[in-house]
Amino acid sequence: MLSPHLRKTDMTVIVSILLAVCLVGLLILGTPICIAIAISSVVAGGVALDFDMMLQTGAQRTFTGISVFTLIAIPFFILAGDIMNQGGIALRLMNFARLLVGRLPGCYAHTNAMANMMFGAISGSGVAAASAMGSIVGPIAEKEGYERDYMATVNIATAPTGLLIPPSNVLITYALVSGGTSVAALFIAGYIPGILWGLVCMVLAGFLAHSRGYKKDSQKITLPIAMKITFDAIPSLLLIVLVIGGIVAGAFTATEGAIVAVVYSLILSLCYRTINLKKLLKICANSVQMTGIIILLIGVSSIMSWVISFVNIPDAVGELLRGVSESKIVILLIINIVLLFVGTFLDTTPAVLIFTPIFLPIALSCGISPVEFGIIITFNLCIGLITPPVGNILFVGVKVGKTTIEKVIKPLLPYYALIFMVLMLITYLPFLSSYLAYLAGYPEALGPVSKDMLGLTP
Repeated sequence: MLSPHLRKTDMTVIVSILLAVCLVGLLILGTPICIAIAISSVVAGGVALDFDMMLQTGAQRTFTGISVFTLIAIPFFILAGDIMNQGGIALRLMNFARLLVGRLPGCYAHTNAMANMMFGAISGSGVAAASAMGSIVGPIAEKEGYERDYMATVNIATAPTGLLIPPSNVLITYALVSGGTSVAALFIAGYIPGILWGLVCMVLAGFLAHSRGYKKDSQKITLPIAMKITFDAIPSLLLIVLVIGGIVAGAFTATEGAIVAVVYSLILSLCYRTINLKKLLKICANSVQMTGIIILLIGVSSIMSWVISFVNIPDAVGELLRGVSESKIVILLIINIVLLFVGTFLDTTPAVLIFTPIFLPIALSCGISPVEFGIIITFNLCIGLITPPVGNILFVGVKVGKTTIEKVIKPLLPYYALIFMVLMLITYLPFLSSYLAYLAGYPEALGPVSKDMLGLTP
């Protein structure tokens, strides 16, 4: 333990540097993220406290971090997403999306984008959406003369929308680490940003399709066929209405909504006869494995959150940013740049757990509500999922698209630009994300900046 005469600001600086160096160093050495967070947190915390006391505090914080009722929603939403991915729901949503946008130039690109938005929203997984829709739409589009790189690019660019359009495990995790932000308000706030992301990608995909001469859907869809496609898709789409509608209306909590999603998706898959007992056991095993990883991450990240708070790192970072500029516009831009950078090498869950305690107090001081900042941080980190070097959706999209990263990076650049523009919109016009939640009965969703922009301040 350092000298008791050490100044508080010196302690903050030393702990911050040690925490960052240990974490980055362990990650470079290939240490699993859970272990890296735990070791770096205990080592850095041991500077501010007695090491034995830090070990005891770390154990207590880990247990406290996972002893939250809302956390039960995460494994159930993961299970529901896995059931949907294997239960024939993806194909029915793809057919419905094709029905809606089949008459537009580049119809298969639009179909892929819209199907990603719908399936990602239902399953809560961008990786599952990229895998399911890329493998279904890609081969059909290739037969119609679409280039693999073009389709893979659209699939990759639009797959993360499901992490913003609810239900979203990332938003549930943020709600926990931010100190109890309303999950329902976050869910509602994610709709407009997620839809905007998808729409700007569809506009660009349509422009590129027109310039390349890609034709509309050649298959003529009669009224009976259209009615059958719609009828087949309605049960899957009703899941969104049932779960999100129930949460927003207060009929059940997010956790109970996740249980409803599991039961509903399982019944639906059994009705479609696409899941048997053997496949269900495999799905459950996969969901348990994924849940274990996320729960462990949340537990060990609670140690880091406590250390960050104990040595006042958020205050120090805030002072540092204000030393660079007093402008809220510049401060928010710096936060976005840092989060974009972090998202390129950290997955969404650990990044949310690590950086929410640091940046949320600064965002609050800039007049951004916890709900608005939840969407901003999630949006930033979703961009990282389609960005090298460790973008999960990027790698999955390349694999199912049967192409290479080198071939899709250049075509992805204009998509990055448009998505970044949407990010700037929701950052500097935060009511775009929070106003729906405000209308739904969550006035706390609007921060002072949004209230002032909307003329709601007294």
